[in-house]
Amino acid sequence: MKKIGTFLLLLLGMTSYAQENEQEKNNMFLDDFRGTASITHNGVSLVPSFSLGDPALLFDLKFIKKKFSFEPDMRFSLEGKPWTMLFWFRYKAMENEKFSLRLGAHPGLNFRTVNIIRNGQSETILESRRYLGAEVVPKYQITNKIGVGMYYLYGRGFDEGVKETNFLVFNLSFNQIALSNSLFLNFTPQVYYLTSDELTGYYTSGFLTIAKKKCPFSLTGVINKGISTQILPDDDFTWSILLNYSFSKSQRNTFKQTKV
Repeated sequence: MKKIGTFLLLLLGMTSYAQENEQEKNNMFLDDFRGTASITHNGVSLVPSFSLGDPALLFDLKFIKKKFSFEPDMRFSLEGKPWTMLFWFRYKAMENEKFSLRLGAHPGLNFRTVNIIRNGQSETILESRRYLGAEVVPKYQITNKIGVGMYYLYGRGFDEGVKETNFLVFNLSFNQIALSNSLFLNFTPQVYYLTSDELTGYYTSGFLTIAKKKCPFSLTGVINKGISTQILPDDDFTWSILLNYSFSKSQRNTFKQTKV
């Protein structure tokens, strides 16, 4: 209960910040500012086959100016230890009624706890590893509620650990599917190919979000299953449930969207 209370206080603080940020945002000439805070029993990475394995807090912020955006993506354990921090710079290269193309790049940090010997004594420290990534995201809208897309991410590591990652996704998206007058859902099934240095893997996953109109809270379910993989961890099946709180200056009823 103490952790949940802390999370709710964080949500209130972020909401207050979003409201107070309006004047500052105008001074920075931003077109929009929005964000989502989530709490989950099992933190899931941008690549769904990797998870923290413990409860986590996720924060996604977006600062928008015309076709450009700066989007910090930060993930923490409930104890406050950082897990990953990605600082995305994104550009909408093309966008019309049917087709869109997004390009992006980020510096990133991945954190892990390691044991070292210092002055003859065992000590636990938090170690960070540096990465650079780049993405290409084309999408074609078949109807106003159904789309098909691809997501490609290339990652390069500079410290001990994985040096090169390729993440290629093919997905369908079903958006704003009405369940009732006020409830609706978004559903994104996908298959993807992943390489981690010389290792490869094939997977299927899905994201399902249930939301209520004009309500900032929503629920997202994530499932991931390996089809054939050499990459560790090679759990045959992982899943996660997220409680999301979204805020936006221009849209009070926005809810968490999957970034693929």
